[in-house]
Amino acid sequence: MLPVVALVGRPNVGKSTLFNRLTRSRDAIVADYPGLTRDRQYGFGKLGPVPYIVIDTGGVAGGEEGIEELMVEQTVRALKEADIAIVLVDGREGVTGADQHVAGLVRKHAAHTWVAVNKAEGLDSDLVSAEFHALGLGDPVAISAAHGDRISALMDAVLADYVPEEPATESDDAAAEDEDQPLRIAIVGRPNVGKSTLANRLLGEDRMVVSDQPGTTRDSVAVPFERNDRKYLLIDTAGIRRRAKVHEVIEKFSIVKALQAIERAEVVIAVIDAQEGVTEQDVSLMGLIMERGRALVVVTNKWDGLEAEQRKHVRDELDRRLPFLEFAERMTISALHGTAVGDLLPAVLRAWRAATRDMSTNELTRELEAAVIAHAPPIVRGRRIKLRYAHQGGRNPPVIVIHGNQTDGLPDAYRRYLINRFRKAFKLKGTPVRLAFKTGDNPFKGRRNKLTPRQEQKRKRLMKHVKKK
Repeated sequence: MLPVVALVGRPNVGKSTLFNRLTRSRDAIVADYPGLTRDRQYGFGKLGPVPYIVIDTGGVAGGEEGIEELMVEQTVRALKEADIAIVLVDGREGVTGADQHVAGLVRKHAAHTWVAVNKAEGLDSDLVSAEFHALGLGDPVAISAAHGDRISALMDAVLADYVPEEPATESDDAAAEDEDQPLRIAIVGRPNVGKSTLANRLLGEDRMVVSDQPGTTRDSVAVPFERNDRKYLLIDTAGIRRRAKVHEVIEKFSIVKALQAIERAEVVIAVIDAQEGVTEQDVSLMGLIMERGRALVVVTNKWDGLEAEQRKHVRDELDRRLPFLEFAERMTISALHGTAVGDLLPAVLRAWRAATRDMSTNELTRELEAAVIAHAPPIVRGRRIKLRYAHQGGRNPPVIVIHGNQTDGLPDAYRRYLINRFRKAFKLKGTPVRLAFKTGDNPFKGRRNKLTPRQEQKRKRLMKHVKKK
């Protein structure tokens, strides 16, 4: 399971700036205005020795009424979900009453705690950190989220206990090649879209299933099963329950649980409620699936009973709000009645095979050449971009490495054109495709071109003539 790191603190100490730094994104809104973040933000941490999930919380100012009470509740939930809490404080303002209030919440609800003294750029780190020992949360670490100062060192220390002692002996790609290994499928979606009903349909009604228990809110349920001599491992983020009891339980929803399931899975089944349409939460969840490069099948559940006009509206919403998922196969089902559920596992297998497909350098280069002939790259700074050859750089998701010159100037539209060409040529439906570009160095860059003896004599005569004038 990925470790979970929660960023907490009073308003305007730089939590969202640090969140963006750790996730290398701009997902959290950042401005010099206290209390801007009111809801929890979730992302995958990319700065540190191991992958992790990071949560950005709203600022806790010490009040317990109205919106302040809701923000405290959000922070407490994040602390309970997290393995580690990083308490951010402002090194230029010193310890405040709000900092003390946050420290009290952290001592009560957090498992492990670190103190990060932010906005310490240009200040003596020992001096600026000294007074924050009074919070009683351990040795403070001086950082600058805005400038990136000492952020890597902080995360190395925070995540030290999660670094494996020995490197893994088998890569994910190697495991993917063995069809005797179970194919890991995660079912994710908002609460009550029918994830557990769908899971039970896939497993069979007579299977022994389990339900969520108190104290295990961050765990996903993983159940092995077989279908047509193929092994699967189904990861259900809601907790798989007996079908007869599904309607009796209000489904819990934990984004941490969903993100950890996505990380464990090879293929994700994303479930949307046809009667509610595509929501903001759906869009955010799909974006995270795309970011992790997982093969994907988008399932619209509760399709039975919708009028033709309603069905058209749902399809239009999928096109409008999820254009970045055009690679994914879409299915409409009724998990409750079993309609079209039998077609789901074949779609999952197609997505997995596309994600793990081998593509030879010759085939990729031929397709690249055909793409360039059909639609040449643009001219940049008076020179046309040249794309010479391509080879496979990874699987699950497929990574295609393209070598050429001036590739940094290739427009996004042309990159999408190439992805669509490769997707169609190699039948990569159901998986994201990533392109990596390598620009070859000019061997004569920084050097005068070597002249022939005759050219060298000509150059000397010309220089002599210029000097006389």
